[in-house]
Amino acid sequence: MDLKNYIARIQDFPAEGVDFKDVTPLLNDVEAYRYTIEKMSEFVKACGATVIVAPEARGFIFAAPVAFNAGVRLVLVRKPGKLPRECHKVAYSLEYGNNFQEMHKGDVLKDDKVVILDDVLATGGTIKAIIQMIEKEEASVEGICFLADLLYLHEPNVLEGFKVTSLLTYED
Repeated sequence: MDLKNYIARIQDFPAEGVDFKDVTPLLNDVEAYRYTIEKMSEFVKACGATVIVAPEARGFIFAAPVAFNAGVRLVLVRKPGKLPRECHKVAYSLEYGNNFQEMHKGDVLKDDKVVILDDVLATGGTIKAIIQMIEKEEASVEGICFLADLLYLHEPNVLEGFKVTSLLTYED
């Protein structure tokens, strides 16, 4: 299935110069969404994951059904002030600005085998911040899974040393 047929490209959103990948058409097609969840679940299972860690908001849309399907726990990563308990907090850069990510301390357990799951790999800043928080909990990142890799926004080795997969890529 060619998932690019279900991703709308919106120029200059949310800021000028950004080529936004809108996944809502994919979510609106039962077969395309099912295919996506199945393919991501296969990767999670192959990695031997015990937990998926996913950033808001679009990461949640994919990570929750994948966690259910793969039979693993789900840990949420959010922007500051959204999680009620004590959190790890790490700064990161993204395609159109800077921000912080937070994850509850203790949600990822020592020796957990983690797959990080998100919709899009852009600059890699979000994922690098998540890796730092996972490492603080003494867990291992066994894999990183994306719906789409925006190859033109990051260095080829941005996540070197990690097992990374994407269901589709964009070169421009």
